[in-house]
Amino acid sequence: MHTSNPTLPFGYSPVPAGKLANMVTCLEMFERPAARPLPPETGLRVEHWAAPSVDEYRDLYRRVGEEWLWVSRLVMPDAELEAILTDPLIEIHVLTDGTRRLGLLELDFREEGECEIAFFGVVSEAIGNGSGRILMNAAIENAWSRPIKRFWVHTCNFDHPAALAFYQRSGFTPYAFMVEICDDPRIDGRMSRDLAPHVPIIEPR
Repeated sequence: MHTSNPTLPFGYSPVPAGKLANMVTCLEMFERPAARPLPPETGLRVEHWAAPSVDEYRDLYRRVGEEWLWVSRLVMPDAELEAILTDPLIEIHVLTDGTRRLGLLELDFREEGECEIAFFGVVSEAIGNGSGRILMNAAIENAWSRPIKRFWVHTCNFDHPAALAFYQRSGFTPYAFMVEICDDPRIDGRMSRDLAPHVPIIEPR
């Protein structure tokens, strides 16, 4: 992950009210890990989702990520998002039970020799039944099927509390911390104020 912003100073740094301070952990791997066992038969499978419409994509993105304050693709201009969804170097996959889309995997190959997991997650009702392992095994398979040298992902303190350990069990190693300061989308109405109760809202005065 690249940024032109300066390194934070030592000590506490105040965050303006109405903003969020998102502690990001970046993780990477440089070779394909041994496959981890899949859960017993669940009826779930991962399918490539070729050029989804903006509305369909956002619907799944919202269902997977709103509890963790995923907002970037909800507010991105339609044309910009459509360009991403139709980019040949972006792969989008879904976890499905045959009738419903239950998980989202987005792989970004736009950096030569690398693959980033841009988005990864399952809907709340699918958490805890091995669906994440099914989706991650598909991510590893699809990423390393291309001639890459580095596979990476980032997670943050807004995500599911098991996310970091899950990525490490999957073969990723932490290599950097980043802090993202952004507007709280629950204050300006972009997201419901009831979402993400694990992240408090600090109202501007």
